[in-house]
Amino acid sequence: MTEALTPHAAVFSEGTEFSEDSSGHAGTPAVPKAGSAADVESAVHAIADGSRLAARRMARANRAWKDRGLRAIGAALLEHKNQILAANAKDVAAGRANGTTAALLDRLTLTGSRIEALAAAMENLAALPDPVGNVVRGQTLPNGLRLRQINVPMGVVAAIYEARPNVTVDIAGLALKSGNAVILRGGSAAAATNAALVTILRDALETAGLPADAVQTIDQYGREGANVLMRARGRVDVLIPRGGRELIQSVVTNASVPVIETGEGNVHIYLDASANEEMAVEILLNAKTQRPSVCNTVETLLVHSSSTVLPAVAAALRAAGVTLHTDARVRAALPASIESVPATEEDWATEYMDLDLAVAMVDSLDDAVKHIRTWSTGHTEAILTNDLANAERFIAEVDSAAVIVNASTRFTDGGELGLGAEVGISTQKLHARGPMGLTELTTTKWIVQGEGQIRG
Repeated sequence: MTEALTPHAAVFSEGTEFSEDSSGHAGTPAVPKAGSAADVESAVHAIADGSRLAARRMARANRAWKDRGLRAIGAALLEHKNQILAANAKDVAAGRANGTTAALLDRLTLTGSRIEALAAAMENLAALPDPVGNVVRGQTLPNGLRLRQINVPMGVVAAIYEARPNVTVDIAGLALKSGNAVILRGGSAAAATNAALVTILRDALETAGLPADAVQTIDQYGREGANVLMRARGRVDVLIPRGGRELIQSVVTNASVPVIETGEGNVHIYLDASANEEMAVEILLNAKTQRPSVCNTVETLLVHSSSTVLPAVAAALRAAGVTLHTDARVRAALPASIESVPATEEDWATEYMDLDLAVAMVDSLDDAVKHIRTWSTGHTEAILTNDLANAERFIAEVDSAAVIVNASTRFTDGGELGLGAEVGISTQKLHARGPMGLTELTTTKWIVQGEGQIRG
């Protein structure tokens, strides 16, 4: 096969620059704020059309070109750290004044170390293999036709999220590496931070010779802009919502563009009768207190009635400031010195995203699995056990995006699982499930190569 027929042949050479014939200047797109609904629709459609042009160029970029863009983004984040922190401080102050919960404030807040971690994530993405052009499968048919199914970019990826400025960088980086363009709607809570980040990202792309319109925002058009984006079928290839249940369900219900649902995390840990006390204490503390505001934090602990480690686990959690919402059997098994509050039916369905934990006692693995099936959101469930048979049954019978044995639920994360970063954690079953990295932002194309064959 000649070089001209390989998947990566049509790429830019190192001396090639992208032309910018559609608002491809750096910085935030210079689109004026619109007044009427028709103006908003026209403006958002214009942004999406600019993204489509950028996506076509990104699809032709080779790995070296994209990696150079990622490294430029990482360097720009560090260079403009103080600018980002100043913008973020405005958002955090406004959130605090508006009574934003501690959990959401934690998600909203960027620190020097968090910005450095975002820059490092861009370096990590650059080090990962390029998914574009990867051969999923291939064969030569008896008639001589050569078939390949390869990964190709989605095209225009849109994301709607709230109070999570780190998502702005993560999604932009993943979209860049996978050859896509991205349209962002980051919400009013992080407006100043996201505006600063988008400007920095666009400037960095232009510096690297990539189209600035590969990263765009519609934040300036508010909620109506988000509604237009959700209905921009034919202009947006896939839409990914990240946030609380209300935001996600609003997008899933109202969008006419294809949606990948990222669900809330009502996460469970089942403490089997054979679980080791030291391991149980360390894992529960990490899973609940390391960063309570995120979706892979444990929200419900199920304890086997024969377990002897509950008092130690409960005491450690209480010492760490966790409020325990317990059923009657758990309260009866705890020493009087360990405080708890009675659990209600609502607690089993709650994603606290804070230092609260629902605790129930079960008599068997079957009971634990039944509870999880009833209340789980399909995100992550874990079992702590020294019984291999129970571990294997738990893996087979629990139907969630991630199932963990003897480790913290906090590992359900794109960066921790070697994906470099993540665009979200999908709890649906079509196309993508679990942490969504580079490959999940691609689709496939069939390549059929022949030498004059015709169908009989």
